[in-house]
Amino acid sequence: MTQVGTSTSPGSLEGTEAELEACRFERDPFQWDVREDCQVRQILDRIADKWSLLVIAILDEKTLRFGELGREIDGISKRMLTVTLRNLERDGLVRRTVYPEVPPRVEYELTALGRTLLGTTQALVAWTEEHQDQVARARQEFEAANPAR
Repeated sequence: MTQVGTSTSPGSLEGTEAELEACRFERDPFQWDVREDCQVRQILDRIADKWSLLVIAILDEKTLRFGELGREIDGISKRMLTVTLRNLERDGLVRRTVYPEVPPRVEYELTALGRTLLGTTQALVAWTEEHQDQVARARQEFEAANPAR
């Protein structure tokens, strides 16, 4: 068996080719949850992160500077925005362009791959908007039935 890598730490995209191939075609979500070397799990962890979803949604068909993005996302720290953008860039979802000016101007935009997530992101937002009252009621009912939690 050919080794692609040997690390099994969380966030690693390494494993044997057979392990990665088995993960790629495994449709059992519980399998994704227990396999640290599974790329599907790692990608889902990245794009399902609340900050990543917001960045993807905000960059919908536009280019923004770091400060503009930060002002659009309530509650995100500069460090978390930096980490989120770096990870999305690493995964090929966001393009970072630095212009040779003084001071340097840096802009962020979705790549073609990143734009393929817009429909999914918009569908998730639409579902949330449509069902937010039901979720709020369910939370209230849960809290009423479980006050000690």
